[in-house]
Amino acid sequence: MFTGIIEHKGVIESLEIGRGGVTIHAPTLSSALAVSNSIAVNGCCLTIVALREGRFSADLSQETLAKTSFGSKKGGLREGVRVNLEQPLVAGKEFGGHFVLGHVDTRGSVAELAKEGDGWRYGVEIPGDFVRLIIPKGSITIDGISLTVAGFRGCVVGTSIIPYTYEYTNVSERQPGDAVNLEFDVLGKYVERYLEAREANASLYPRK
Repeated sequence: MFTGIIEHKGVIESLEIGRGGVTIHAPTLSSALAVSNSIAVNGCCLTIVALREGRFSADLSQETLAKTSFGSKKGGLREGVRVNLEQPLVAGKEFGGHFVLGHVDTRGSVAELAKEGDGWRYGVEIPGDFVRLIIPKGSITIDGISLTVAGFRGCVVGTSIIPYTYEYTNVSERQPGDAVNLEFDVLGKYVERYLEAREANASLYPRK
């Protein structure tokens, strides 16, 4: 379980798609990590399999490669790219952001990043099948960052980035067309699934 509040950044040192592994240089965080622990990398929950000299390594499953920017052929992650890092939520710690599982639903792509007052307007295009999960003023996780939906038009979700988030995450390095990881609000997904099941049962067993 995560919150979408980014406290550290790292840099991809090696990414081997064929072997399904990634190594990330994260000197500000590595001393607090342990093998077998979980960590969210750009919002994707991974298991640490090795640690050495300020670096950690994790395996990438075929599902991870298929659903996240690790496996994207267009605008995806590559060596030298900075990534957002978050450790799992600890019991008793202040809960900021929102409930984030680190289970990426799909990939999106950056549509715009434009200065807006003291902050920035950050727009991300999402696959059409997921538009139903967007709620105005609701939560969305983009590359592991808990953000509030400021609006949406068509398949583009708009969010507002404050100066702190711009400086302490990798948002400042995003370019139009970059692939980003998306996780939609888990509470909304459960509600939708419940309603779908209820409608299906109603059609099978109509009231007399």
